[in-house]
Amino acid sequence: MKLLIAGLATETNSFSPIPTGRLAFEDAFVSRKATDETPNLFSAPLHEWRRMAGEKGWEVAESLCAFAQPAGPTIRGTYESYRDEILDDIRAAKPDVLLMSMHGAMISEGYDDCEGDFLTRARAILPDAVIGLEIDPHNHLTQEMLDACDLIISYKEYPHIDSPDRARELFSLAADTVEGKIKPVMRDYDCRMIAMFHTTRAPMEGFVADMKAAEGQDGILSVSLSHGFPWGDCPRVGARMLVIADGDADKAADTARTFGETLWGLREQIRPDWPGIGDALTRAEEANASPVVLADFADNAGGGAPADSTFVLRDILDRGMKDVAIGIFWDPVVVSMVQDVGVGGTMDVRLGGKVGEMSGDPLDLTVTVRGVKEDMHQWMGETQMRMGNGVWLEADGVHIIVSDKRTQAFHPIAFTDLGMDLQKMKAIVVKSSQHFHAGFGPIASEVIYISGPGAITPDYANIPFTKRDPNYWPKVENPFA
Repeated sequence: MKLLIAGLATETNSFSPIPTGRLAFEDAFVSRKATDETPNLFSAPLHEWRRMAGEKGWEVAESLCAFAQPAGPTIRGTYESYRDEILDDIRAAKPDVLLMSMHGAMISEGYDDCEGDFLTRARAILPDAVIGLEIDPHNHLTQEMLDACDLIISYKEYPHIDSPDRARELFSLAADTVEGKIKPVMRDYDCRMIAMFHTTRAPMEGFVADMKAAEGQDGILSVSLSHGFPWGDCPRVGARMLVIADGDADKAADTARTFGETLWGLREQIRPDWPGIGDALTRAEEANASPVVLADFADNAGGGAPADSTFVLRDILDRGMKDVAIGIFWDPVVVSMVQDVGVGGTMDVRLGGKVGEMSGDPLDLTVTVRGVKEDMHQWMGETQMRMGNGVWLEADGVHIIVSDKRTQAFHPIAFTDLGMDLQKMKAIVVKSSQHFHAGFGPIASEVIYISGPGAITPDYANIPFTKRDPNYWPKVENPFA
């Protein structure tokens, strides 16, 4: 048996001013032998697949694995060149099983659905092979993806700490399929919702537990929730349930509908009702325990935001707050200058506000350099995410983390590896929407999500779609009417 493994992933924010080209991929991760390198969120599945195939004595061919930080649409030539490189390897190898690690919300110039385009072309080359796809839950789950694949599995957790777990699940189902033990059929259900589904708390924590409990029961092989990525302007954006059953399409469809209707019934519990910047900071100032962790949701690099907005930091400084940490700002120019000055140095910097209107205005600060570290990483579950070079700046009791690689705050190590003691902080502001929770949740006295300005504001009813119809909640209260 021959297996080919590969990966191509980015999450596209159609409204982001940052283009996604070859340099963006190379700055994040591009490898022709990803299984020889430290696993990250999107390459970890390839490590699992190679190991499990080896245990079965299968031959393994490995193609390109590339991902870029979320940003604007991918340059057409960049997508097509990476796509065609993997397709050429598929033609050469002619595998019995193809397993792909992708995102599910990649949009390129000329392609609203890069995953569907790629997989359709792969299926044309491999009409009889088993094709399996592991994707981020913030995917668009298009019909082209469903038609081209035998198996699609999304991560269940948000934050996405279960990428290796889902990879093992996908491999097992693919192996059972190619060996004739199961006959998977997939059906999906349109939930007609656009929202964020945080699985670290009720009600979504219980919903995920119910998904897992259904698997392996009565012919149900897998249950996935496609959250959708709200800032991807494509016709399919929105939440969908996906169920894989063993040879029974009706059972798959019925189970998907049941879960979808359950999710619809939970909608009021997940409707965001978060404080603005001022109210959030007041809550942190008045808190009896610390540190309070505040999420600068709208400036999350993981959603395509620039990670250089100054809205929250400006309010912190105007209030005269002390013992507050905030990060991770993306500012390569500041990082370079600080590296030259070194720890203990004092300097004037102009921070943030560089990329566009949603970055706010730059801030002119006099800072003391408290920490400098090269080639930093953060933990994301079992995987490592590159952070680049980082610096810790103090501006009159406000502690700012800046890196030269655009990334969100995944884990406290982004602060502590620079020497900061987070337990001494009254508040910690993280530029992240939810992935921070796995690492910061355990140290937080309280977690507050900020509804503020930025590139990915949580106003799902008013995202300026041009390709998605308006019949979804919360744009309308009952899209099923």
